[in-house]
Amino acid sequence: MGNSCVTGAPHALLEKTDDPASQWKIIGFSSLLEKGATTVTSDVFHYYGYEWVLEVTPKHKKSGLGSPYVAVSLLLLNTLEAGHVMNALFELSMYNHSNRTYCGFKASNNFHVKKWYSEKKCLIPLEELLKSSDFLVDDICVFGVKILKADISFARKKAAVVPKKVVVIPKKPITVQNLFLQKKEFIKGTYTWTMSNFVDLKLPVLSPAFEVGGYKWHIKMYPCGDQFSTKSLSLYLCMVEPSMLTLELGMMIELTLSILNWKNGKQWTRAGSFVFEGTTNGWGWPNFIPLRMLKDRFFGNIMGSNCIVKADIAIIGSSIDG
Repeated sequence: MGNSCVTGAPHALLEKTDDPASQWKIIGFSSLLEKGATTVTSDVFHYYGYEWVLEVTPKHKKSGLGSPYVAVSLLLLNTLEAGHVMNALFELSMYNHSNRTYCGFKASNNFHVKKWYSEKKCLIPLEELLKSSDFLVDDICVFGVKILKADISFARKKAAVVPKKVVVIPKKPITVQNLFLQKKEFIKGTYTWTMSNFVDLKLPVLSPAFEVGGYKWHIKMYPCGDQFSTKSLSLYLCMVEPSMLTLELGMMIELTLSILNWKNGKQWTRAGSFVFEGTTNGWGWPNFIPLRMLKDRFFGNIMGSNCIVKADIAIIGSSIDG
């Protein structure tokens, strides 16, 4: 979900920011590292009719930065109308437990249907965070976001972007999300879905329902890509009855989706950690695998008209303690 990084700085050089409008507290941050999490995504928070999430990358590496950094990015989940662009100015921050302030950076991004995530913003070297008594206390790390300004514009072809309207951002109390990560006794499950008519598929398709952790799930596939993809297969994990979960019962899922390679037995795989709660439609990847690579027989991802998709799921945390 975005793979670039804006050069960050040691925490001594982080700027003081305003208190965030939304706060995400991760209790058990070291569990992300022990499980090798590449990214972890917050629950949804709301600003003026749009849904947003924070994505934290605990061990982000970029050429020239040396050691891994803790990086944060902002995602816009709602689909903007075709041709419309939201230019947002926002602050991404971390909480300093010692002086009870937030530190981070201002950032901006043009969100649209094909680019619904901001660049990763490197906040602090991971090694420095783990030694810190400022930003990591009792294995708790707190991230924040505040949207300062948002303009929605319409991009005309072969012309400048024409301003449409300025979104008014109301003042409201800080919304707080808590994530309690488990260290052991994970509930795990694996499901394999074999499709015998993949090459004929054009419309979205759901796998048969399967059960993990007392909940039923579907794999949802867009064979030609959804509105967020760029010439790629789109693949998601969806709950059959998300209304069974409330915000208080939201759970963190470690998800790996794979396509089996018929030639060498290897897998084309993407992995991430996501919060599911009562309003979550599903999580996954709009650009899971390029269609040219998927459909080219040379690569071995399909055999005849058959395609095999596998989901590996582990419930690693929840919005409530215990």
